[in-house]
Amino acid sequence: MSFRRDFITKPIFSWARGVLPSMSDTEREALEAGDVWWDADLFTGNPDWSKLLGYAPATLTAEEEAFLHGPVDELCAMLDDWKINWEWRDLPPEAWAFIKRHKFFGMIIPKEYGGLGFSPYAHSEVVRKLSSRSLTAAVTVMVPNSLGPGELLMRFGTKEQQQQWLPRLADGRDIPCFGLTSPEAGSDAASMIDTGIICKGQFEDREVLGLRLNWHKRYITLGPVATLLGLAFKAYDPDHLVGSQEELGITVALIPTHLPGVEIGKRHLPAMQVFQNGPNWGRDVFIPMDYIIGGQERLGQGWKMLMTALAAGRGISLPSLSAAGAAYAARTSGAYARIREQFGISISRFEGIEEPLARIAGTAYLLDAARRLTCAALNQGRHPAVISGIMKLHATERMRIAIDDAMDIHGGKAVIDGPQNYLGNLYRSVPVGITVEGANILTRNLIVFGQGAIRAHPYLLDEMNALGEADRARGLDAFDKAFWSHVGHSFKTMFRAWGRSWSFGMFAPAPDAGDATKFYRQLSRYSSAFALCADMALLTLGGALKRKEMLSARFGDILSELYLLSAALKRWQDEGRQQADFAALEWCMASGFKTIENRFAEILNNLPNRFVAVILKFLIQPFGSRVVGPTDRVVHLCAQLVLSPSAARDRLTADLSHVDDDRGVFRLEKAFLLVTAADDISKKMHAARLHDWNEAVQKGVITQSEGERLAAAHEAVAKVIEVDDFAPEALSPIYRKAADVHQFFQELGEQRAAS
Repeated sequence: MSFRRDFITKPIFSWARGVLPSMSDTEREALEAGDVWWDADLFTGNPDWSKLLGYAPATLTAEEEAFLHGPVDELCAMLDDWKINWEWRDLPPEAWAFIKRHKFFGMIIPKEYGGLGFSPYAHSEVVRKLSSRSLTAAVTVMVPNSLGPGELLMRFGTKEQQQQWLPRLADGRDIPCFGLTSPEAGSDAASMIDTGIICKGQFEDREVLGLRLNWHKRYITLGPVATLLGLAFKAYDPDHLVGSQEELGITVALIPTHLPGVEIGKRHLPAMQVFQNGPNWGRDVFIPMDYIIGGQERLGQGWKMLMTALAAGRGISLPSLSAAGAAYAARTSGAYARIREQFGISISRFEGIEEPLARIAGTAYLLDAARRLTCAALNQGRHPAVISGIMKLHATERMRIAIDDAMDIHGGKAVIDGPQNYLGNLYRSVPVGITVEGANILTRNLIVFGQGAIRAHPYLLDEMNALGEADRARGLDAFDKAFWSHVGHSFKTMFRAWGRSWSFGMFAPAPDAGDATKFYRQLSRYSSAFALCADMALLTLGGALKRKEMLSARFGDILSELYLLSAALKRWQDEGRQQADFAALEWCMASGFKTIENRFAEILNNLPNRFVAVILKFLIQPFGSRVVGPTDRVVHLCAQLVLSPSAARDRLTADLSHVDDDRGVFRLEKAFLLVTAADDISKKMHAARLHDWNEAVQKGVITQSEGERLAAAHEAVAKVIEVDDFAPEALSPIYRKAADVHQFFQELGEQRAAS
């Protein structure tokens, strides 16, 4: 007999069982999908920085490097983004053939099945480079390597299914897509009404047990050209042919699109992006049971399978595309700001331009750091569900900010569309990334903290499992152990948070990291404050916290910042503490700390239990929110990273596509190099108050050679700042028709005159 268990824990256990909100099967499966990683350390309130710095950084093998600088570069050279989007409305046939021939669709498929067997980091690097050349190509390549039949077959398929389908997916004989979203079910996929009824039917001239499917899916990428459809539906067994249960739950199966009853719809046009995307239907489509991914024993397990696969997929594809977008914005905006003059000086010298430039550069540094850290986890075989949610949400949101800033800096250059506009299509594509693979509003308000609090907390999941234990005695024992461990943890966290907050993190644990040591101390301080506030919110609100979405979102923002800033510190360490990059790290830290402190203030102002809120404010924020963001000095230094050719600029924008096509980005890079190389010559001209280089040569201010270099730079700049224009008949069929009528009457008049 245990006095504590029977007289103290037992009443708490009974009360908690009564107030614990019910959890649907889909919620439980989503929570159990994937695993935890560095997010669990952050949730302890006392992260072990040696563990973070000890993680091996993501790297490429020699084979992966060769692919990135061989077939990937070759594919980039084949792509003309203007023609793809505005003339062809698709990738050219030779690009499709090249993608299949070089097994871009089989990057994640093991070599034993004919794939490339690449690591998650290699997958990420390929998507990153392609994204900087053509979003249509990047999306086309990334989807088969993310959530889809290939990923699901590798993880859950039977040996026979893997041997049959993976080689065909690897070499492009089959093009895959995955049908999840339907008109009735977007973010709430569990509410889909697509059905599969277990029955007997004819398949390949024999009667077999299978499912008769009816579905309607939309927004399906690669759907219009797919030959193999992965399908999510709800399985039912009304005649009890496989068991006593009638509603079996969400199931996933493979559907060859040539089967009778499968109807592939026309194409969607998502935000003027022309990657293949469209609806499809199935009407009384019969498949045998062995078309269920994983076979009959996987009936009803589809939701957990999808969530597990998504836990990895969301950490690669869209974060890679977003990191590329931010780096691309940094490289192009820095170059354009440097070469563009207004009021007789480069606009890069205006503080109003420096501020968004610094924001773009800092964002590029942060997103790529987080991408690399997440890929390091995936390379280790981890499937961090909460981190993947953080990455998808914050990568796409911050890309949106970076692209908006880039558009503002470029002004009319980025507004006028045409082959010379290298930003317009990226700007139009942003809402697609925000929306797909889990809408960002949902992810921020419900998933990051809602899932993180349960999965990453050191004790909460154990407590919940104990409360849900059917055997009450066993549940009480487990709860007693977890609950009191939780109580002890909470008291330690309270004293940590109190001491670290009142000392401004001066004595918080940190590794010896040179100039960055102070940043680790602050993250240790904020981590303990976060753990304390999270515990108090869970204690005072319980299951009601699930409905306090704005509070949940603020907690999620803090957890996200802790992860992203950890990644930035890890990057700086892994790259050898490059002092030239320190301004970007400073900008990231100051911006992140400001967000964290503001979110704490918002939580304390809105926590329903005002007594607890006052105590927490006394403990963790007695002097209010004090961090105001990057100083003007940091903003200036961070902006300078992208305003001159340097190793720091190249590190910030590494592995983007560079194609010599004498327009767009190529012209910009050429002008940038010429202008920066001629900077000293321009200074001589300005000092002499001369504008004509010929006059400057005649007066001996500069040499003839210097004058010619300056003229070449000016000519290159003029080519960059020019924008496209079009004949009316090239844009509108109305004008083409008018031109045809005009030509007809002109020719008729000429004939009459001749006769």
